[in-house]
Amino acid sequence: MTLFENMNLDPLILKSLERMQYKQPSAIQIQTIPLILQGKDLIALSKTGSGKTAACAIPICNKVNPDSPHVQALIIVPTRELAMQYATETQKIGYEKKVKAFAIFGGEDATMQQTKLKSGVQVLVATPGRLIDFIYSRQIDLTQVDILVLDEADEMLGMGFYDDLAFIINCLVHEHQTLLFSATMQEEIRSMAKKHMKAPQEISLLSDEVSPESIEHRFLYCRYDQRDQALLSLLEELKPKQTIIFCHSRIQCEKVCRTLQRKMADVDLLHAGLGQDVRSIITNKFRHGKIRYLVATDIAARGLDFSNITHVFIYQLSDSPDVYVHRSGRTGRQERAGVVVTLVTEKELKSLGRVLHHIRRKPIWIGNPPPERNHPRKRAVAHKNNKS
Repeated sequence: MTLFENMNLDPLILKSLERMQYKQPSAIQIQTIPLILQGKDLIALSKTGSGKTAACAIPICNKVNPDSPHVQALIIVPTRELAMQYATETQKIGYEKKVKAFAIFGGEDATMQQTKLKSGVQVLVATPGRLIDFIYSRQIDLTQVDILVLDEADEMLGMGFYDDLAFIINCLVHEHQTLLFSATMQEEIRSMAKKHMKAPQEISLLSDEVSPESIEHRFLYCRYDQRDQALLSLLEELKPKQTIIFCHSRIQCEKVCRTLQRKMADVDLLHAGLGQDVRSIITNKFRHGKIRYLVATDIAARGLDFSNITHVFIYQLSDSPDVYVHRSGRTGRQERAGVVVTLVTEKELKSLGRVLHHIRRKPIWIGNPPPERNHPRKRAVAHKNNKS
């Protein structure tokens, strides 16, 4: 059995890991930490909830020099919430060694962020936009960066950040190590690796299993105007310890949140339209168990690590099977059991078919399944027979 003690880590890092109750490394950590410590460029493919943050933060904290005030590791992430989570985790891992980690992102006072950088930061976590602002204004020194990390690379590319990432990489004209973490391998990622990485080692922990066996997928068929009552009944019946209810839009998110708040306590919402201070407060409250029911858009579907979610509810099914996978991945993390319950209306049956094909599961229906006449394939066959 591989243990952190066998990985040639600094005793101060091991002390931090012991304090954090990190007992045994995950599969991604076992494979990546030695390579990162050796200075290898790396492409690591692993599903959400596999321990990627620590897989990166542990060797980075091990390698940086806390006596130098310069940024030595630069970690690029797609969202503000993930930036804060990454910086917090890194700070904890580097605590005993006195490694300073800090996150910069839009929506916060840039002057305050500049002051913090000037006071000395070894590990900088940043979103692309705010980092580029700092680069253009010459308010950041990246000449001492030894390690560049692109985390959730597929999501950043999906958000249109390819040119921004290429610009940031090109700003590091000196020799450095590049680490790329992703949940999928897209052609753009291969293109970026070919242009900007040196013979990268590639590790994949992705299996043919799209959704872990530990997650149970249930579906409830209802009319469009029955969704609110159906959701309330499900929450009352299943009694989740902690849950995220995913909605399609900010407006829908606010509407569902108001509906739940009229009937139960410990309900709040999270979407990109909220101010950064509010989003940070809500995220922290949910992480510490002070919010039981979080109604959210897909801002909460990737990257954020909430360990106590027993159930995920999907109020409106997306057309994209990948979105379903990322939403459902908020539960069942680290191989724990989890339940995903999706409300399905007649107009979403085609989307449901694509989702089931993608995750290779048969639906478990709560209550009656959809009438056969509503299945698109059945209707098409019936229509053809009538014509003949």
